[in-house]
Amino acid sequence: MSGERQLRVVDLGRREYREALELQRSIARWRRNSPPDHDLLLLVEHLPVITVGRGSREEHTLPDAAWLADEGMDVVEIERGGDLTYHGPGQLVGYPILDLHAHRKDLHWYLRRIEEVLLRVLAECGLPAFRVASYTGAWTGSPPPGSLEAVEDDGFGAIAAARADALIGAGAIRKVASIGVHASRWITSHGFALNVTPEPLVNFRGIVACGIHGVRMTSLASEGASLTLEEAGEAVLRAFPVAFPALAPLQAPVVGLRDMSF
Repeated sequence: MSGERQLRVVDLGRREYREALELQRSIARWRRNSPPDHDLLLLVEHLPVITVGRGSREEHTLPDAAWLADEGMDVVEIERGGDLTYHGPGQLVGYPILDLHAHRKDLHWYLRRIEEVLLRVLAECGLPAFRVASYTGAWTGSPPPGSLEAVEDDGFGAIAAARADALIGAGAIRKVASIGVHASRWITSHGFALNVTPEPLVNFRGIVACGIHGVRMTSLASEGASLTLEEAGEAVLRAFPVAFPALAPLQAPVVGLRDMSF
C-alpha cells in the first residue's frame, strides 16, 4: 500500500569503489533469494575511480595509463548501464537496492524516479532542474525560453532531443548528476552520483563523461548551492518517498554499516 514500505539508509562514509561494489552485489544477491519487507539505500563517497558501464563505446577511450597512475585512479568495469563516468571525493553516490515488485516492474519508470529524486534536490536548492530527453541524469543551466517540454507527471520538464546537443555544446545546459542502474529479478543495484562540491569536476575532463561529447559537468556548489555531503544526503532522503510513493517518509536514523542488519 502507498507510503508503507520502509527505506533503510546506510552511510558507508568514504570507501574504495571495489569494496562498495562487492557489498552491494552481495546484498542484492541475498535479496533476490530472500525478498525483504523493506528497501535499502547505501550512501557513499568514493576514492577516485573511473567506472566503465555496459554501454561504453570503443571510441570513448580511457585516459592514458601514465595519467591514471599519476592520479592514483582505479578503473573498474561493471554491469550497470551507461558509459564511462568518474567517482571521487566531493560527490554523493547512492546505491538504491529496491525490490521493484513492491513499486513497479518497469526499469524506464525506475530511471525516471531516480531522476526525480535528484531533480527535487536541485529544486530544493533553488536551482533550475530538468531532464534531457536523449540522456539520463539531472541537469541544470539556462536553456532558451521554449526549450523545455513537460514530459512527466512530476512536473519537471525536459530538453527535446533535437535541441540537446547544441545546448550542451554551448554550455547552456550542464549535468550535475549521473545515473547508471542494473536490475536482476527486479532487485536494483548501482544508482546515482551527485556532484556536490567542485572537487570531482577536474577528473571528468579526462574522459567523455557518460558518453556525451562536449558535456559540461557541474556541481551544486558551482551553480551557487553550497551544501555539505551530509546536507545533500538529507535532501536526497526527503525526495525519495515523494518520487517513490510506496515508501514511507524516513523515520529510522541513517546508520553505519556496523549497525545495520540487512
